[in-house]
Amino acid sequence: MLALLLSAVVLVAITMWIHAAGISALLRVFMKLHLQSPIRARALMVILLRMIWWLVLLHVAEISVWAFFYLWRGYLPNAEAAFYFSGTSYTTVGYGDVVLAKPCRLLGPLEGLVGVLMCGLSTGYFFVVVSRLYQSLHVKTED
Repeated sequence: MLALLLSAVVLVAITMWIHAAGISALLRVFMKLHLQSPIRARALMVILLRMIWWLVLLHVAEISVWAFFYLWRGYLPNAEAAFYFSGTSYTTVGYGDVVLAKPCRLLGPLEGLVGVLMCGLSTGYFFVVVSRLYQSLHVKTED
């Protein structure tokens, strides 16, 4: 049980690190873009699409960390089951057709909790960026 708890702590830490590093990289890019001249509608769309894809890739990377752990430890029989279970747990869909064995089944809800937090962080970040872009466009059109 102690080994499972330690594994859970490490998985959560890796997930948070990936997300923090990814958001930080995205923030650096946004700060550089934001300092440029007024943004046209097409450029704004490209910025938002790139940001969305980056956030999706971050979540896929985080799901993959958990899936590789399940596969490595033999908690799930194959890669397809590991990625499927990890994806449904992380997104809190939780169909229940693939489950972890009894000794390690507490990892599923923990992954769901972490997934909710990371998705919430991405949503909050997206909202802030869109708000700042909107404010920037609004202020520049008033000048």
